[in-house]
Amino acid sequence: MILLSSDALSPAQGLGYVAFVFGMACFAQRDDRRFKQLMALECLAYVGHFWLLAQPTAAASSLVSLGRSVASLRSRSPWVAAFFIALSLGLGLHLQTGWQSLLPIVASCIGTTALFFLQGLRMRLLMLLGTLLWLTNNLLVGSIGGSLLEASIACINSWTIWTMWRAPRLTLSAGQPPQA
Repeated sequence: MILLSSDALSPAQGLGYVAFVFGMACFAQRDDRRFKQLMALECLAYVGHFWLLAQPTAAASSLVSLGRSVASLRSRSPWVAAFFIALSLGLGLHLQTGWQSLLPIVASCIGTTALFFLQGLRMRLLMLLGTLLWLTNNLLVGSIGGSLLEASIACINSWTIWTMWRAPRLTLSAGQPPQA
């Protein structure tokens, strides 16, 4: 069931707009470290946003994603990733209220896998899948800023993926050796 907010200027929607700003900056980054820092700020805004929208699964997934983003700046340990995946699944399954509340859980697990095990183009491709799941969730729960954010992230991340994929090919066509 799609819930439409009657107040686009409510505190809940306001935090969605804050998440929108951080998310736009995040997915425009080509630097993985800056990407993760801005993602942490986006997640922080999302925690409050979904809490105020009475979406506990999405709020919990955003909180886990916040911790995961910060942890991924310092570690690429499979054990740390496994902890965040288990935490996402445990909290999410405990708080879930139906099939649609599973979307943030799956998106969070996908994001954890991307941030801990991948980098560059591959990381962004997997993050795109998570973005599409969040977009679906946000449309279903009536998140204005969140829906705008995830739709925009899908576009920006797709553009960044395209430019990252194309960059080595442009270098090759100019007769220069590719850079690693």
